[in-house]
Amino acid sequence: MTWSATARGAHQPDNTAFTQQRLPAWQPLLSASIALPLFFCAGLAFIGLGLGLFYSSYGIKELEYDYTGNPGTGNCSACALADQDRAPPLRCSCAWYFSLPELFPGPVYLYYELTNFYQNNRRYSVSRDDTQLSGLPSALLHPANECAPYQRRASGLPIAPCGAIANSLFNDSFSLWHQRQPGGPYVEVPLDRTGIAWWTDCHVKFRNPPLVNGSLALAFQGTAPPPNWPRPVYELSPDPNNTGFINQDFVVWMRTAALPTFRKLYARIRQGNYSTGLPRGTYLVNITYNYPVRAFGGHKLIVFSNISWMGGKNPFLGIAYLVVGSLCILMGFVMLVVYIRYQDQNDEDEDAE
Repeated sequence: MTWSATARGAHQPDNTAFTQQRLPAWQPLLSASIALPLFFCAGLAFIGLGLGLFYSSYGIKELEYDYTGNPGTGNCSACALADQDRAPPLRCSCAWYFSLPELFPGPVYLYYELTNFYQNNRRYSVSRDDTQLSGLPSALLHPANECAPYQRRASGLPIAPCGAIANSLFNDSFSLWHQRQPGGPYVEVPLDRTGIAWWTDCHVKFRNPPLVNGSLALAFQGTAPPPNWPRPVYELSPDPNNTGFINQDFVVWMRTAALPTFRKLYARIRQGNYSTGLPRGTYLVNITYNYPVRAFGGHKLIVFSNISWMGGKNPFLGIAYLVVGSLCILMGFVMLVVYIRYQDQNDEDEDAE
């Protein structure tokens, strides 16, 4: 009996105000004089913030062009017909001309946009091997089962990078040219293709395997590229600091989108005479058309956009704040009417007594 009491006492909490729940507590009693000002103040704050976000988003300029190539929609239609039902698609080129009557203020970002492309499909989104993408040599030769059916080629060689996401890598390319004066020559606008991916992706999640005799190609020896790739992963770019698993375009593509319509950053325009934006004049975008989308009813777009302090163009956040603020104001007035009505009724009942 003495032992059980001692054991039971050893497991009891300390006799303090905190452990014995004797701390003083305060329970607020919300009255109309407290609740109504809170609703009105919150509503006004949300409306003010919503107006700021909405007009900031409204001030962002965008210029977009649908180059899917549907019949009668521009000179990319020939490429779309040539690429349909081909894997890998046939290389084709088309162009987009546009004019700017005034400065398109910078910084200017070049995006590509895809529609009706479900990167959020569960089977698609898990079809990758993060261990392989981290550069582990043993994972190159033994891809994860989640990559199937893009785990090994018919010859038995392991695929690097494996999986459906890597196999569907977006491979259209663009170049931008500027004609300053009518009839003058076109000058190429430098596109900065570096720093377009998340820092954590480039320096933490994605790493190349250790070089073999100073060669990245030897590090990938014994592997095969995905079926839709015309060249192996170590030839994605001539820049040794931007090829293999750390290639910026590849890293951007591997961060899957949450919605079927999405944009991914292709380049930034911030060098030379274009650091302040795109000057007035005529522009030409040369498009290397490789990526087929008509088979699944998708669209491809080129988007030029600048940003503000809140980021890219997105009116939803401002509209959401405006709606919530308006609801707070409305609920405040409703509760005020109810309070006045029942307060008057209570006063009449007290006078009657």
